[in-house]
Amino acid sequence: MLGRDHEPSDIERRRTMEQSRALPTEVDLSRPSAARVYDYFLGGAHNFEIDRQLAQQIAAMTPNLADTMRAGRAFLRRAVAELTRLGVDQYLDIGSGIPTVGNVHEVAQGINPKARIVYVDIDPVAVAHSRSILEDNPLTAVIQADVRDPAHILSEARETGLLDFTKPIGVLLAGIVHFVPDSDDPDRLMAALRDAVPPGSYLVISHSTYEDQPQEMLDAQKLSARTATEITLRSKAQVSAYFGDWELLEPGVVHMPLWRPDSPDDVDDQPERFGAFGGVARKPAAG
Repeated sequence: MLGRDHEPSDIERRRTMEQSRALPTEVDLSRPSAARVYDYFLGGAHNFEIDRQLAQQIAAMTPNLADTMRAGRAFLRRAVAELTRLGVDQYLDIGSGIPTVGNVHEVAQGINPKARIVYVDIDPVAVAHSRSILEDNPLTAVIQADVRDPAHILSEARETGLLDFTKPIGVLLAGIVHFVPDSDDPDRLMAALRDAVPPGSYLVISHSTYEDQPQEMLDAQKLSARTATEITLRSKAQVSAYFGDWELLEPGVVHMPLWRPDSPDDVDDQPERFGAFGGVARKPAAG
């Protein structure tokens, strides 16, 4: 059975239909969207029947995928909550998708109502939906940009006027860097993002891996090669290197459920089954 965080209410469904009428005409609602399929897996209401049909087909082929997506979102929620409690009040969320159930602005602003968030995604469908959802939230902005072009991301983020690059920023890269192939030099891209923010900033990364995975999971990952968003699986050492010389928060780079779980009961006896590592690091003072 396809698992979800919750079933959207009739009110949420009606709100989604209202939002669909407000979307730009170039958003094709007759075709499924990867961003809306992801939203469905997370229990969001910003999806349509055609997206739900595709999600159910995917779930039948890879039953663990929905759990992996939810584990990734849960890791992101815990990381943002921890950083907000540590005083971070501005975030740059790259590869954000649709800001649905329990996303960054909900978590951060639930702790600090003045927290500011800039969402970044390359998918025009995700961007259009995000702008519609967040139009009444003046402390958020949505920009369309490619993770492979950090200069453009940083320029657009500055132009929003929401982020102060002289103060600590939480840079979030949850489930996005594995879409950057080695040929696009992810080490260089990550270094550019690290260099752009001041000391005291934090970097959050989750990334798919081949380590500790059964062969059937690796075979399933190979299916991504048939799509426009092929996933590059990387080792714990490779993921750790993306943090550069920043100071890793305990417990370091670990399988996602192991990163500061809300309760020991939230971690089952196979945390590696979610197929991804997560970690958070702080930029040290210069010198």
